[in-house]
Amino acid sequence: MDAALQAHGVEGLTPAHAQVIPFVPPEGIQVGELARLAKVRKQSMAQSVELLVASGYVTRRPDPNDGRASLIFLTDKGRALGPASRSAGDQVEENWAAVVGRDDIEHLRRTLMRLLQFGSHDQ
Repeated sequence: MDAALQAHGVEGLTPAHAQVIPFVPPEGIQVGELARLAKVRKQSMAQSVELLVASGYVTRRPDPNDGRASLIFLTDKGRALGPASRSAGDQVEENWAAVVGRDDIEHLRRTLMRLLQFGSHDQ
């Protein structure tokens, strides 16, 4: 996945950092809520957000509803990660399908979705 992302011009992000991006809505989000959605510790999310801010993928602004908190927003560069990561993911999936076959990839996808749904009920 790293090589596929690099082919799309995305560098300097670990998969853990890149996984923050899909959870950032247009209206912004607090770090604690990001951590909850991504199922990681708040401290880990805060570190990921710091790297993303320094890299120009997200920005932080004061939360107008909570003077003690800030909201995280995607920058233009951060919004561009969505199409790049989907394209990179598609390429990885095509490579895997060439090895094990499309039917096995679809079975894997269905199995992973069932596991994710099970995990969300367990929370």
